[in-house]
Parts: sequence; C-alpha cells; structure tokens
Amino acid sequence: MRLYYAPLACSLADHIALHEAGAEFTLVRVDMRTKQTESGQDFHQLNAKGYVPTLVLEEGEILTENIAVLDWLSSQFEALAPQGPMGRTRQLEALAFISTEIHRAFKPMWHGGTDRDRAKAAATVIALLTMMADSVQGEYLFGDKLSVADCYLFVMLLWAERFEVAVPPVLAGLRDRMRALPSVQRAMATEGLQ
Repeated sequence: MRLYYAPLACSLADHIALHEAGAEFTLVRVDMRTKQTESGQDFHQLNAKGYVPTLVLEEGEILTENIAVLDWLSSQFEALAPQGPMGRTRQLEALAFISTEIHRAFKPMWHGGTDRDRAKAAATVIALLTMMADSVQGEYLFGDKLSVADCYLFVMLLWAERFEVAVPPVLAGLRDRMRALPSVQRAMATEGLQ
C-alpha cells in the first residue's frame, strides 16, 4: 500500500491507523500548495480532487476520501473496528460526523477567514466537539479499544489545540492517551509534528 499524505492534514488519521494495524506501507508526501509529490509528480494525475488522503492498494486500486479510506482500513484490520452488530454502522456514523461537521467547521481557521469568521468557527467546533464528547463510551469512542474513528477525531483534536479551541475534558483525555501511543508518536515524528 502507498499512502499519499500532507503533514497535519486529515491523512494523519490514516497514517496512524496503518501503524496501529502493523500494516506494511509506504508514504508519499504531497505539497498541498503546488499539488506535487515529493518526487515532483503532479498529484492530480493520481487523484483529480487534489487532496489527501489517497491510498493506493497493492492491486493498483485507488481510494480517496477519508471516510472511505478509514472504513476500508477497518474492514481489512479487524483490530481497528468496533465490534458488535452495529459496530460498522456506528463507526460510519462517527466518521461522517467528524468529516462533514467537525472537519468542515475548521475551514475558516485554515483558509484565511477573518477574525470574526475564525471566532464563529471556534464556537461551532466547540459545540460539535461537545456533542461528540457525549458519545464517548470509554477510553475511546466505542469503549476501551481504539478505532479508525478515534484516529480521525484525534486529528481534529490536534487542530483544536493548534487554533487554541477548548475541548471537553473527556476529549482532552482521549487526545492525550492517543498522543502517548507508539503508532501516533511514530506517525507524528514522520510528519515532523513532534
């Protein structure tokens, strides 16, 4: 497998999940401004959308969109998926909320919004993270076992930290527990985030 990523982008979730699963993979860094890979390849030739993550499977199949990549990873590596008859559905529910609500709410902070826009975004992020905190069922979202949804949520919690957005204590605890994991430390070190 080959994961195309950008440091501190949402692709960090996939990077962490791959390490957590013990998967064999290679990394290719993408410059999100120039849309070129570290070798100079035009990233649009691989992914016309021009953003990460992009996961190229051994057979050459290309996966894009974080929800799809993370769902595929959890289907391949059982340790990354919540158990039970509703496990996958609950995980997709969490991934969709993280992607379409929390991730999207950060846009003014990353893309030059005004002070007013950033303040409004911070308030929205706080409200969304508070809703997410209410669904935490243990050490992680679905109990005492990490899932790919925790990996994605962790990235959002790093973004909150970066932009000085307060997070509920239960999520601060989850962030700190994840930060201590070898898989997280390895991914963050590789991406130059430590």
